[in-house]
Amino acid sequence: MVRMCLSSGITKLLREARQGRHEAADELMPMVYDQLRRLAETYLRNERPGHTLVATALVHEAYLRLAGADVDWKDRVHFFAVAAKQMRHILVDHAKTRRRVKRGSGGEQVSLDDVTLAYEDGAFDVIAIDEALNKLAEFDPRKSEAVEMLYFGGLTYEETAEAMGTSVATVQRELKIAKAWLHTHLRGGR
Repeated sequence: MVRMCLSSGITKLLREARQGRHEAADELMPMVYDQLRRLAETYLRNERPGHTLVATALVHEAYLRLAGADVDWKDRVHFFAVAAKQMRHILVDHAKTRRRVKRGSGGEQVSLDDVTLAYEDGAFDVIAIDEALNKLAEFDPRKSEAVEMLYFGGLTYEETAEAMGTSVATVQRELKIAKAWLHTHLRGGR
């Protein structure tokens, strides 16, 4: 019940912000901050030790991008799906900058344990993951979107199904195929 009330409050504020009530964005931040922070901590927990980006900075950068975005917000689920995409892009940009600075170093590593892909070292180059998801999106955007919402957006299967306009069973099927494809692609298979 509390989550439903919070969800409808977030949706209401998103609509008001879209309609030009600037105070709505200020009211929204405290309502979404904790979930954005948990999402950022999940991302960064899987990063290499000594990562220079902290959860607070990731949340604030993502929120600034979201607040300035010209998005027709549908609801809370849509907001967190877009937030996940923004955080992913921020981390990829950070990794690319770091790679440029180190001139060809091995790049940043991120674990995909949450996606349950089995690899020996348990860590991946965040840029390679981004490229793989972009490649998957080229021929099957729904599968890429499902991965992004579930694992990068922290949405539940039910919320992902709602956002995608499909059933939970379909989301589970899409995810199973996407994980197999990502596993193959990240292992060097094309």
